[in-house]
Amino acid sequence: MHKQEIVYQHDECRMKGYVAYDEQTKEKRPAVLVVHDWSGRNEFACQKAEKFAEMGYVGFAVDMYGDAQLGTTNEEKMALIEPLMGNRALLQARMLAALKQVKQNALVDVTRISVIGFCFGGLCALDLARTGENIVGAVSFHGLLEKPQEMQTKKINSKILVLHGYDDPMVVPEQVNQFAQEMTTARADWQIHMYGNTKHAFTNPVADDDKLGVKYNAIADKRSWQAMQNFFNEIFA
Repeated sequence: MHKQEIVYQHDECRMKGYVAYDEQTKEKRPAVLVVHDWSGRNEFACQKAEKFAEMGYVGFAVDMYGDAQLGTTNEEKMALIEPLMGNRALLQARMLAALKQVKQNALVDVTRISVIGFCFGGLCALDLARTGENIVGAVSFHGLLEKPQEMQTKKINSKILVLHGYDDPMVVPEQVNQFAQEMTTARADWQIHMYGNTKHAFTNPVADDDKLGVKYNAIADKRSWQAMQNFFNEIFA
């Protein structure tokens, strides 16, 4: 497997992505962008990119903060995420820069690119779809779902899959329903899978913070990954 850190630019900001793919074959293949949680382009995101390489795709772990910055405390993570949460146009521009970088890879079939994200990354994946860009799919794992308030709803061209814990205190069922209405208004092909007795960050094995409402759930982790694979089998066929 080829594994490499990739430096790319967004305006004056130097981004450090991470690409993985099987170098034994030169055939073009689908690509999956992986967007990290609020901590930054961490090992979890890079491992997911490698997992996609094992599945026969090009996996690309996106850097949303620049220079692969990582927050170690909740305060540091909040300081990294706030400029993007407060400026969704900037967030979307960072996602488009990552997509442009992936399209430059000679092994990528540019007609078959999808994006997944975890927590904050789920919002990033959905915001890439909200731009109207012609990606084939966007998958959110326990992601934030709120619509950018300053932007008008555009037609969404990619298929949407949201994988969500019913007991997620950060995105309650009413907000999930609002998201479903947004997707319907945007004429998207969308689906939402809700997992009962499941909190935020259910795919992260180290998530265990009752105060924040984050908790790993092995069953929901397995079910959601399978749902994503089924989704990719459909959209990449």
